[in-house]
Amino acid sequence: MSVNITTEFLGDHPSLDLIATDLEITSTWIRGGDGLIGFGEWQSTSVKGKNRFVDARKWWHEQLATLKIQNSVHGSGTGPILFSSFSFDPSEESKLVIPEIIIGQKGGKSWITWIGGQTQPSISQFTNSNQTGEVKFESGALSDSEWMKRVAVAVAKIKKGELEKVVLARDLIATNSEVISQRSLIAFLTENYPSTWVFLVANLIGATPELLVRLNKSLVTSRILAGTIRKSGDEARDLGLAASLAKSSKDLEEHEYAVRSVADALEPFCSSTNVPESPFVLHLANVMHLATDVTGVLNDSVTPIDIFTLIASLHPSAAVCGTPTQVANSLINELEDMNRGRYAGPVGWVDARGDGEIGIALRTGQLSDDLKSMRIFSGCGIVAGSIPEDELAESQAKLSPMRTALEIRE
Repeated sequence: MSVNITTEFLGDHPSLDLIATDLEITSTWIRGGDGLIGFGEWQSTSVKGKNRFVDARKWWHEQLATLKIQNSVHGSGTGPILFSSFSFDPSEESKLVIPEIIIGQKGGKSWITWIGGQTQPSISQFTNSNQTGEVKFESGALSDSEWMKRVAVAVAKIKKGELEKVVLARDLIATNSEVISQRSLIAFLTENYPSTWVFLVANLIGATPELLVRLNKSLVTSRILAGTIRKSGDEARDLGLAASLAKSSKDLEEHEYAVRSVADALEPFCSSTNVPESPFVLHLANVMHLATDVTGVLNDSVTPIDIFTLIASLHPSAAVCGTPTQVANSLINELEDMNRGRYAGPVGWVDARGDGEIGIALRTGQLSDDLKSMRIFSGCGIVAGSIPEDELAESQAKLSPMRTALEIRE
């Protein structure tokens, strides 16, 4: 028996300022005021193992087969949406969520999608829930000093020629005396980091500046970030820092590995690709990154290529793992002393056509089931020229978005 799913225009409503009555926010994907917000949960599941991307596609198509789709809006991101958050390591659980109601906005156009029922659900103005209680932070798997020792070990191995680059992550534990407000975190991140993709999937919240892959019809886009410098807060000085970042041999080397890994992964699926010769400097609220946008056009293939195919080929990229991949991954397991969970894994959404946007879960926190604690993560690309003290400072800058979001009280 099929279930109705309906998509209609919302008219002049600013969709991402709206909330579906009596349903909690369960999923988001927002950037610069546009994006998707999911409310409630129609279906959800988890997948695990090296075939998790194939299993996710299979489950999504099984759910789509039960839906009678009525979409008067059309276009990418309309109709039924699967929000997904995949683990970094295949041995850990990945989460898949299909919301009951989805509100979307793009380029001034707003729409609503709902499952079941014949009439559009009632909606009311979004009201933010301020953060309350007292928050405390403590070291995660490794102290600052111990993590720097691990960075030094990695640098020594790179200088010996065992590998070219490895990304080492660390975590911080935040504990709050009261329930942590997901709405407050989302509101803070969307306001203060508008050029990032603010996501929520199954209690994983973050503001990632890195787009693993976007697929819209046959056009593929990937934004690669590697090479970071902390902002000073002084505009004139930051311009100088940006120039130094663009000329830094250490950061350019790290960036080149990341871009090469993505371009190589996309090449078998594309009839043409465009890889800019030089990166640009992406300015965020607290840091600046070397960034490159790689684009491509999919091959005309007998076997349709969807976004799951591309995710499986791209993950893990050198931006979150290292080069060569297997050697870097083994070193991560040896040195990090923690489980990354869904940090640094693919996160985003897929529509019924197989198009979607998938970022890398960076600047991220994983909420506990009782919503009173959160593990927040950051990682740094380690190459031969890395200095442990500088990498620690970079990791602290990358922890700042989630840490500040948890600390803010109004």
